Amino acid sequence: MIPDSFKQELLHRVDIVDVIERHVPLKKGGANFVACCPFHSEKTPSFTVSPTKQFYHCFGCGAHGNAISFLMEYSGLGYVDAVRELAEDLGMKMPEFEPRANTSKDAGPDLHPILQQACDHYREQLKQSPRAIDYLKRRGLTGKVAAHFGIGYAPPGWQNLQSVFPGYADKALKDAGLVIDGEGGRRYDRFRDRIMFPILDQRGSVIAFGGRVIEPPLDDERDPGPKYLNSPETPLFEKGRELYGLPQARTAIRTAGRVLVVEGYMDVVALAQHGVEYAVATLGTATSATHVQRLLRQTDEIVFSFDGDAAGRKAAWKALEVSLPAVTDKKVVRFLFLPPEHDPDSFVRENGAEAFEKAVSGAKPLAQFFVEGLQDRFDGGGLEGKSHVFHEAKAFLQPLAAPTLKQNLLKHVAQAYRMPEAEAARQLGISLAGTPGSRYGQGRIPAREERAPMQSLEIWLLKRLMVKPSLAAEMPAELLRGQTFESLALQVFVAFARETAGANFDALVIDRFHGTEFEALFKQIKKEVMVMALSPEDVEMEFRDALPNMELQHVKDRLAELVRQAELRPLTPEEEAQLARLAARRKDLDVARSGPPPVL
Repeated sequence: MIPDSFKQELLHRVDIVDVIERHVPLKKGGANFVACCPFHSEKTPSFTVSPTKQFYHCFGCGAHGNAISFLMEYSGLGYVDAVRELAEDLGMKMPEFEPRANTSKDAGPDLHPILQQACDHYREQLKQSPRAIDYLKRRGLTGKVAAHFGIGYAPPGWQNLQSVFPGYADKALKDAGLVIDGEGGRRYDRFRDRIMFPILDQRGSVIAFGGRVIEPPLDDERDPGPKYLNSPETPLFEKGRELYGLPQARTAIRTAGRVLVVEGYMDVVALAQHGVEYAVATLGTATSATHVQRLLRQTDEIVFSFDGDAAGRKAAWKALEVSLPAVTDKKVVRFLFLPPEHDPDSFVRENGAEAFEKAVSGAKPLAQFFVEGLQDRFDGGGLEGKSHVFHEAKAFLQPLAAPTLKQNLLKHVAQAYRMPEAEAARQLGISLAGTPGSRYGQGRIPAREERAPMQSLEIWLLKRLMVKPSLAAEMPAELLRGQTFESLALQVFVAFARETAGANFDALVIDRFHGTEFEALFKQIKKEVMVMALSPEDVEMEFRDALPNMELQHVKDRLAELVRQAELRPLTPEEEAQLARLAARRKDLDVARSGPPPVL
């Protein structure tokens, strides 16, 4: 993990205007800079960069963040690579922090040139193999598309790479995943008689290969092995992080406003051949949270395409599970199930791009698949089956930080079981928007928020603290004791605000909680705050007006809860002490309270 002190120093020294202006032309607009958003198509500039807050925000699509997140979203860099690029520009030395980096260092020479040399060799071999060329033509691929993806061919034979690498016994060839050491120390090529698909990192460098058997196989090789064979994990390659075709698809993804996730290399290449160029593929592994996070930095919509059989639906459910925590109200995830006899490759070759695009447009919404998946997996019928579904749904829905998505999922669950949404919400422990799901409100409600759905105490406070973090020093301890997700979020935010000072707090807070369970919530709050355009002066006045009433309501609620418990059982010594402390605090607040009562 990169030390927080290094990240804070980096964000203190970097100028986000310089970083963004290398990629997007900016114009001065008052105290900020403006441009047409690089993350969605628009004619009127809505993308704003604040040099004082070191933060960018698009009022059109909601994209926002600091210099690190901009490089991640715009260039598709991983978190560490984005930090490294900024550090190199500033002349800052990256700290030693990555076990994988140390592994790479111990492995010896840089593996990138070795893998590129192997890639060049495979491409030359393709030109010399009529059998491999004929196979690609039968699959409908042209030389132009094959060259675009760098497709090659590993000929049959056990040690063909020995003619490419004089040091065939070198450890680096094994570390790169190109050779295997067999029994008795005999070394041989990993890929033999296979169409070769280079796997590129976000910078376009070869980091691994995927090899597909040619059908039918050669007569003298009865068992060609698995249909697809990937490089093993290496210091450069981690299957759960990489996506095939992402560097080639990045421009098309931005243009289309969506990315299609498929299961195989040939699906990606065949779709590109027919003009559907925004597809990527996982590398023989289930969809990971890292995959989803990388893709949502590129676009607002992900469409997963899986086979319609049991295995395909299982893979789709796994993709849904890892997507839910990362999805915000401005992001969309859908699921495409093609007819059982087709995969994307065969479908687009048989029916054409227009029919395939129509199928993508009709992909199943996340909420619909969520309910269907729960019923398929947990509903055995009757009250017990329904109970299982609600138990599982509760575990998924309660942590969600996207309120509109949460309400949509709740609505679909209620409709599936023909029950009122309020009853479904009660069973799932979820507050309905627009109803008093939380008894806490605001002391003074600004006009721009009067028609907003009722929000919890914690969210109201987080919005004000996001604008004026110095107010964290005034937060009463009584409001920092809850155990709900939003309460814990408030506690960690207050702790960070109290220990962090500086003009670019906006940039630091998003970076500090990157990759944590609170990241999506804080990003959503930050976007809402930007739209509300709250001033620090208004926030301070609202906060101080409302805080006594909020604390008083909190104390009253906890006292009432303890009294109810005392009617059912004797209180513990700790609860007795808390009861006395709360009673004394209520008396103090009653004396000190001023201003209007809280809106409930």
